Parts: sequence; C-alpha cells; structure tokens
Amino acid sequence: MATDIEAMVELRRMTPADLAAAHDLSSEQKWPHRIEDWEILLGLGFGYVATRGEEVIGTAMAWLYGADGATLGMVIVSPRTQGMGIGRRLMDAVLHDLGDRTVLLNATDEGAPLYRKMGFEPVGPVFQHQGAAFSVPMAELIPDERVRPLGAKDMGTLHDLAKRATGMDRAALLDALVPGAQGVVLTRSNEPVGFALFRRFGRGYVVGPTIAPDTGGAKALISHWLGSNAGMFCRLDIPEESGLGAWLDDLGLPCVGRVMRMVRGPLPPLDHSVTTFSLTTQALG
Repeated sequence: MATDIEAMVELRRMTPADLAAAHDLSSEQKWPHRIEDWEILLGLGFGYVATRGEEVIGTAMAWLYGADGATLGMVIVSPRTQGMGIGRRLMDAVLHDLGDRTVLLNATDEGAPLYRKMGFEPVGPVFQHQGAAFSVPMAELIPDERVRPLGAKDMGTLHDLAKRATGMDRAALLDALVPGAQGVVLTRSNEPVGFALFRRFGRGYVVGPTIAPDTGGAKALISHWLGSNAGMFCRLDIPEESGLGAWLDDLGLPCVGRVMRMVRGPLPPLDHSVTTFSLTTQALG
C-alpha cells in the first residue's frame, strides 16, 4: 500500500499558487511563518512541492548566495505521509539544482538523521530566543562608538560586512530585505563595523541579521531594537558561539528551541574580525 501511495506522489517546482497550501503545512507543524513570510522566501529563492493529486503534501526550498554558496530550508512533509521517502525526494530535487555549491541548513532533531545520510555534517547549535523585553538597560558604548540609523549609502558596507561574516555573497538578500526592514549601523570612530535589521516575521518581529565585531557591539545593536520596541514580541536565532543566550534570557527572551547547523561541502571562509550574532531566519541563515 505504501508503495502505491508513493507512486502517486509527484514533485514539481513551487509557484506562488502553492503558498497557501505551504502555509497550511507549516502551520500544521506549529511553525510561526505568515503567508507573507512564505511570499518573501519564494521571492528570494526557489522550491519544490510534493503533490498527491491536487494536494500539496511536502515542500523544500533553497536560496543562492553568490556562485558557491546556498542555504536550504522549509523542508516539510505532512504528518499523514511521513515515512514514505518524500522528504528525501524533495531534498534530492533541490540539491540536484544546487550542484556543487556549499549548502548550509538548520536541522531539527527529526530532520538531522536524513541530512546526515545525504552528506551533511553538524557545525554547531543555533538557539531560538523569543519573547517581549519590557526593560532593556542602555547599552554601554565604548569611546567613539555609536549606533545610528541605516542610510542608503551604507548598502555597500552591509554587503561587505555580511560577506566577511558568512563567507558568502549575501548582497542580493540584503537588497531585497532592507526596503521592508528598519536598520541600524554600529560605528567606531565614524567607521561602520556592524549592523542589525528589524522586521516583521511570524508572531511579531525578528532582529536579524546582526553582524558585529564583538559581543559588546552586538549587544549595542540588539539593545537598540529591543529597547525601542519594549513589550513587542521579538525573536532572535543565535549561534551558540554568539555568547548571547544568558543575556537574552535575562532580558525576557528565553530560549524556546534549538536546531543544529549543518553543512554539505567545505565551510565558507570567514573573516573572524566580524561575526554573525543573530541569523536573518533559520531558513535563510
């Protein structure tokens, strides 16, 4: 019977007409994505859907960063059809299109075994913190350091900082996100050294990406957004090495989940003078 059902499942490229069904799948998993978040994700990348008749029963998506890098995410299979190899078929389709690129993803505990079988290796955990901060102390800035609004002339700097921090060309991603976001830049002696975006996502707002030279700079950027939006529901996805977990807990944004960052291919070369302290989203990295 399972073989008969598997034979009825077809894969095809995702289109905007699939987004309502994709949103239903993510809601079934209790993921917070709004239909608007799905629209942004598809506009930035591409995906496949698994269908049985007219029903969409699975999704997988990817986003390209320059000629050599990509992230993969939004891998969902309806609970009614899990265990039939549909997730692997979706992954195979996306990875085929990605070719020899280095591919990063953030894996749930349920998805990690499949990803290991497909050549992904663990890099380190990413922790999801969310909640509402009602009292955020003023950031302790070092001499000649300030946080100022993002300006149109800063885009080249954002491109450079993001590439150095991630090892991937994320210019197209930032160009697409910035118009719908608010941004601030961290400067030291009037030189931009970091930035953080703040935008609608899921149940509230997301602070990310946050890129800074050190923990103090990251806290100054994040404090700006949490302090100026006190009481609003905010989310940050932070790599373990960020060192921000206990600080966010104390501010009222506890850790509510964990995923494992995984990579297939060589890790992109990083410039360790600047670091990603919070992700854009788990899917986009």
